Amino acid sequence: MRPADARALRLFAVVMLLGLAVAAWVNHRASVPRADWLGDEPLTGYRPDPEGARLFLDELGPRGVFSKAAPDAMAQAKEVDTFLWRQMDRAHRERYKTPFVVGRQGIGDCVSWGAMHAGYGAEAVSWDLGELVEAPLLPATEAIYGGARVESRGKSGEGASPVGGWSDGATGWGAAKFLRDWGVVYREPFPDFGYDLTTYSSDRAKAWGAYGCGGQGDRGRLDAVAKRHPCRHVVAVKTWEELVAAVTSGFPVTIASSQGFASRTDDSGVLPASGTWMHQMAVIGIRFAKNAPPGVRAVDAAAVINSWGTRWISYAGKYPADLPDGVFWAERPVVQRILGQGDSYAVGAVEFKYREINHGEWLAPVPADTLTKADP
Repeated sequence: MRPADARALRLFAVVMLLGLAVAAWVNHRASVPRADWLGDEPLTGYRPDPEGARLFLDELGPRGVFSKAAPDAMAQAKEVDTFLWRQMDRAHRERYKTPFVVGRQGIGDCVSWGAMHAGYGAEAVSWDLGELVEAPLLPATEAIYGGARVESRGKSGEGASPVGGWSDGATGWGAAKFLRDWGVVYREPFPDFGYDLTTYSSDRAKAWGAYGCGGQGDRGRLDAVAKRHPCRHVVAVKTWEELVAAVTSGFPVTIASSQGFASRTDDSGVLPASGTWMHQMAVIGIRFAKNAPPGVRAVDAAAVINSWGTRWISYAGKYPADLPDGVFWAERPVVQRILGQGDSYAVGAVEFKYREINHGEWLAPVPADTLTKADP
């Protein structure tokens, strides 16, 4: 073979290999919801800090775990299937005139989304019970994210310099501490401050993650707004039994851990554990094996709301039929592993106590025991 022919053959082989590699990459990316992922990694952002979580637990004091904060809820907890997304949806329809839809984070600010979902769920339940006069606004995740990275870590929230740094991520305890010691900033306009928090902005989240709640040059003004709406009722949740008592009394729970999951459910909405996600989400429901109707898998599980929108997950089926897109069931042993990592917190709009919440069918005509399955 002539040298020119050999070179041409080698060039052809290289081009073919590159073409195959590009095709494989395109196919890989096509199998992943592009808008819900950042580069090659899922949009997570949880940073474990066991020592920080321990110190925060010390701050919470002797009633800093749910079993100590609400012994009556522990004693009276019943194994009744509880679907707090229904109160969240009802509140959203009342306030915004639209159904509640799971949102999507744009950077590694998952911790703020998990805290937001828990806080919104807590207020929605309290409104549904008549404890709050008006249906709640959605909390602004950017404020929680900045607070978790800056103010909760003892750094200045004046916004004079990017003391939080520009890398993504936060701790579960950091978000919980900001809710408790500062509070909630709602999604509404702030014309005097020069911005509008009505809709989520990943760019704002990035900037506030560096400068703190309110961003560069805020001088603590938005921290003062947050303190008008403190979420003083925040305690650690360590066990499945505490989780059950909290959720069945209407208190959602943030869950931060390294536990990952698959992306396709079984025919009743349960996702198997798989891989590693450094991620925070929130528990907004509980179901029990003994309550499973015919044809539904009998399992103790927690309903977990993610922050990747609605398209990252594929459902072989759902239970109940109104399980929101973007929410899945995690089995009890998996949830126990998550809680065992020590950075999960119940959130309440009122003092923790046993409450008979509305488990009824106000979302009719969708009954609580309906199972929907994907088309074959």
